[in-house]
Amino acid sequence: MTPAFSSFADFLAMGGYAFYVWLSLATTLVVLLGLVGYSLWQHHALLQAVQRQQRREQRLRHARENMNKEQADAGTS
Repeated sequence: MTPAFSSFADFLAMGGYAFYVWLSLATTLVVLLGLVGYSLWQHHALLQAVQRQQRREQRLRHARENMNKEQADAGTS
């Protein structure tokens, strides 16, 4: 089996198509890294939204318990 390129310089030149090959490779890497970054950002935002919702539900639960306790105390007086 013979190698496709005889030297590293030939590999970098990509048979005269280096500009297109390396530009497409760089574009692909930028897009993929952007996708990974955006996915991580969305994941973090989703976790924050879930925590915010849980804290809100907990505050509402405590408010209802306090209101029920106050009504029970007022009813026994």
